[in-house]
Amino acid sequence: MTDKTNPRPIRRLNETVVNRIAAGEIINRPANALKELIENSLDAGASNIQITVKDGGLKLLQILDNGHGIRKEDMTIVCERFTTSKLKNFEDLSNINTYGFRGEALASISHVAHVTITTKTADSNCAYRACYSDGKLVPAKPGTNAEPKACAGNTGTQITAEDLFYNVPTRRKALKSPSDEYNRILDVVNRYAIHNSGVSFTCKKQGSNQAEVNTLSMSSVLDNIRQIYGSIASELLELSKSFKKLEFKLNGYISNANYNLKKMIFLLFINHRAVENSSLKKAIESIYTTYLPKNTHPFAYLSLEINPQNVDVNVHPTKREVRFLNEDEVIAAVGDAIQESLAGANSSRTFLTQTLLPGAESIETNTNLAENSIKKSGVKVLNYKLVRTDSRVQTLDDFCNPDNTFNMQPKDNPKKGNNNFPNSSKNIVNSNVGSSNLKRKRERFDVRLTSILTLRKRLKEIEHKGLTELLANHTFVGCVDDSLTLALVQHQTKLYMVNYNVLSEELFYQLALYGFHNFGFIHLSIPAPIRELTIFALESCDHDKSEDLKPNEEISQIIIDQLISRKEMLLEYFSMTITENGELATLPLMLKGYAPNLDKLPTFLLRLGTEVDWETETGCFETLSRELGLFYAPEPPNFSNISTSISNNQDDNSMDICDTSNVNKDNSLLLPKRKSSEKETNLIFTEQQKKAEIARYKWQIEHLIFPTLKSQFIAPKSIAENGHVLQIANLPDLYRIFERC
Repeated sequence: MTDKTNPRPIRRLNETVVNRIAAGEIINRPANALKELIENSLDAGASNIQITVKDGGLKLLQILDNGHGIRKEDMTIVCERFTTSKLKNFEDLSNINTYGFRGEALASISHVAHVTITTKTADSNCAYRACYSDGKLVPAKPGTNAEPKACAGNTGTQITAEDLFYNVPTRRKALKSPSDEYNRILDVVNRYAIHNSGVSFTCKKQGSNQAEVNTLSMSSVLDNIRQIYGSIASELLELSKSFKKLEFKLNGYISNANYNLKKMIFLLFINHRAVENSSLKKAIESIYTTYLPKNTHPFAYLSLEINPQNVDVNVHPTKREVRFLNEDEVIAAVGDAIQESLAGANSSRTFLTQTLLPGAESIETNTNLAENSIKKSGVKVLNYKLVRTDSRVQTLDDFCNPDNTFNMQPKDNPKKGNNNFPNSSKNIVNSNVGSSNLKRKRERFDVRLTSILTLRKRLKEIEHKGLTELLANHTFVGCVDDSLTLALVQHQTKLYMVNYNVLSEELFYQLALYGFHNFGFIHLSIPAPIRELTIFALESCDHDKSEDLKPNEEISQIIIDQLISRKEMLLEYFSMTITENGELATLPLMLKGYAPNLDKLPTFLLRLGTEVDWETETGCFETLSRELGLFYAPEPPNFSNISTSISNNQDDNSMDICDTSNVNKDNSLLLPKRKSSEKETNLIFTEQQKKAEIARYKWQIEHLIFPTLKSQFIAPKSIAENGHVLQIANLPDLYRIFERC
């Protein structure tokens, strides 16, 4: 027992103890560590940040960016305390324009976790990887050198922190469940993803195929809010105001009086730094008390750009709190701006209508329901812009796939038997592929090929935002005709006619780019012979035979050799299996529950040899994706080759049709059904099959194609400019016509 009469000696703490105490002040949970790493990536100029988490960040916390990287000579001291590239003198704090400046974040993480850094600069020939513990380099394996090792990698930095708080058991026990910690991580990612609209953020659990946060670098702040928080985006009011006297600028979005939450969502950024300010939060909530029901709260995203000389960011190591001059006046000014915005926009509930013109962006008009009560000369003015449909509503038939009864199989001939490959080229398509199993790959790969990322970026560059918005919020009305690829959709108060074949070609092209390297498989029960199919396609082409043109067999062999030589690439990236015998065994599963019409398979295989640019990487992936779009785009059933009765000279081994695009509920392509031997029964059966096939086709269009257009399609400007989406009716104009009657 210590003698209370004698003072205990004062000792200098061990450096390791000091560092762990300091680390506990900065890194108190995984979300804090991630915040510091995200800010480092943003300071490095990253435009793409990918985050992977395991067990709420305690087992694994990994961040990957495409910033400028870390020099090899700096990797020795990168995890030491008070080492930074962002600050030289104390006076620099008055004009700091970076997130970090203390040089403590990586050091603190390395004192409570096992850290691995892989980085590459633009002028370096290779990447370098190093491991750290307690701020110092450590060997990856016992007995090896601790110096950074050369490795493969792209420009940027990947930081992995494993076993967080492994040496601070009390801190680890004090944390809540992994799911709660993961929710805190998502909150941090959501904040920075919304504010940094020029940066793409992805956050997911390790081993998961679905990312909880996934924003695009070309998206706006409002797009990111819509992506993360959903329908709230349509109820937001924009704030943008400058205050010269107080030397700050206000930008942001707040919810109107029609929207409320059980718990307030408050995203505050001061000079682009995520911070908290309880005084400002209370002021905003007090303003909304006069607009919202009791015990409900608003949404607010505010970005304040204050003169850096008026802000003190050096308040706390976590940098979550800042001090700034004239705080009370600034809060009052922000409150006045919010009050002014709410008073002018929420006198009554509003609805959004939209006009879409070819080659032009959407024009938005707010229609006030107060017009319903206006009277002119004793006559009540009706509101002709009231939207009476909800594009989010589902119907019961969304879940009822019609019976697939269209497939037929040749009759059994006891004398001849059934041949797998009939002599005619037409029957090769019809009989070669009977049924298939649809499977998905379990693991999902993160695609980082520059060519694919460039093609995806082009989609955003040529986007027609008005048309994308229209398709994202449309209500499907129906197909125009059984033989045409036209459909009617409603958006707000307007009715449009769209060419869904053109839209589908572009849709499957985009699905090919975004599903690249991650397709499932459509397994053909019998591999399709490429030679016979391409020869059939060549024979079907309308061209004049000339002496200069090579024989069909030679052209077919060239295509087979070309596909076989690239079979590894086709299998890995596009799930297309080409056998050594020149047969096609699998196709990519691009849309769940959907398979292409195999009547187009011969043309598809022929165009793979003639239309795909096999010489350049970008050209190859783009043209091959375009061909997949053409192949997978739906077309109305063609009954021109179907007999309504059996002719006397019909071969017993022929078949009416075999359309293997029918997908059953168990994700398998249906087996063909045998024809009846009775002429009269065949006639009735065929008519029933026609109706069933048309019903199945329309169900696919309504419940597979158009929902995918709504959720995943980026509409290019060319579709609007070429008249593939036409407005044919407008509710206010129809009311005017009826009034004249």
